[in-house]
Amino acid sequence: MFELPPLSLYIHIPWCVKKCPYCDFNSYAAQGIIPEDAYIEALIQDLKNDLCFVQGRSLKSIFFGGGTPSLFSPAGIGKILDLAASLLVFSPNIEITLEANPGTLEHKSFKEYQQAGVNRISLGVQSFQEEKLKALGRIHSTEETKRAIGSLLKADLHSFNIDLMYGLPNQTKEDALFDLKTALSFSPPHLSWYNLTIEPNTIFHQKPPILPIEEALWEIQDSGQNFLAANNLVQYEVSAYSTISPQNIDHQHQCQHNINYWEFGDYLGIGAGAHSKITHPQEKTVTRFWKTRYPKSYLTANPNFLAGSKIVPATELPLEFMLNGLRLAKGVSIPLFEQRTGLSIATIHPILQAAVEKGLLLIENHNQMILPTNLGKQFLNDLLSMFLPK
Repeated sequence: MFELPPLSLYIHIPWCVKKCPYCDFNSYAAQGIIPEDAYIEALIQDLKNDLCFVQGRSLKSIFFGGGTPSLFSPAGIGKILDLAASLLVFSPNIEITLEANPGTLEHKSFKEYQQAGVNRISLGVQSFQEEKLKALGRIHSTEETKRAIGSLLKADLHSFNIDLMYGLPNQTKEDALFDLKTALSFSPPHLSWYNLTIEPNTIFHQKPPILPIEEALWEIQDSGQNFLAANNLVQYEVSAYSTISPQNIDHQHQCQHNINYWEFGDYLGIGAGAHSKITHPQEKTVTRFWKTRYPKSYLTANPNFLAGSKIVPATELPLEFMLNGLRLAKGVSIPLFEQRTGLSIATIHPILQAAVEKGLLLIENHNQMILPTNLGKQFLNDLLSMFLPK
């Protein structure tokens, strides 16, 4: 039943100007000059090592994440893409995203990044209010954000994303709606709007800020979702919204890279601490592996960057698949479950039936889709816990 899924490439740039107090990503405040050339050399060797996992596929998407990838020059990003293109086949409509921080850019560079091969920017705005930015430890101002978005609009990009958070310290419903209204004034084709969570090993975990109580958080979320829907932004995932183009009803502004994650596709991860997930149809297995975590260690690890690997047990595959798939508003199809996990849907039928009886899931037989109900979306963690191996 296993079929080889689409393939994406994730490229991790671990440096940032300042580590945000809520951030639990593998990122590090840059000390002095970033070793851009040496890191690019390591990235390409890392990619060469992983070419055996491509298995004849073309790349669906590329995502530069971090850290702050826009700390690398357009020339450096272009070099990475050119070398990657010499080793891999790019799909004709490949999506290439670069994460950027409004506080670390010479905004004329957006055009240069586009000329280097980037066709989508994800801009880490988080809020349009100075006091909220300060509370989040962000280095940019509201004015810098607005200038950055103005420059984005002038660049010849396929798409761009504004990244916003809610549930911020001392945030009210009015504060959250102000951020959304300001974001929509720029007519973004894509919006990420997600709840601030306190993660272990962060400054906020050590010194927790005062966050909205649960009732206030629900009110913020409900009001925000209603506002976005009323302004023709379609929620296609728990925290992702996109516009519909009159010329293309397939929502071409949805993030194709993230959709590949959510639909349990394959991806290669290169760079310090990057993770990969690869399907082996012949062996009927799914393998996860990850690279050396610390930038200094990564730079000296050449030619072997591998830090560890794991074959996902068959008993864990249902949870792995549903963990992201049930975040999608449309849900996931039963044939896709069988293709990506190699398991018959019968193996999880008792779980599905129990979830339906609890009002957490719907199964639409006409197109064989599994999707969460509104109640299931509200209690997604409870729904997912039902798929834990017994």
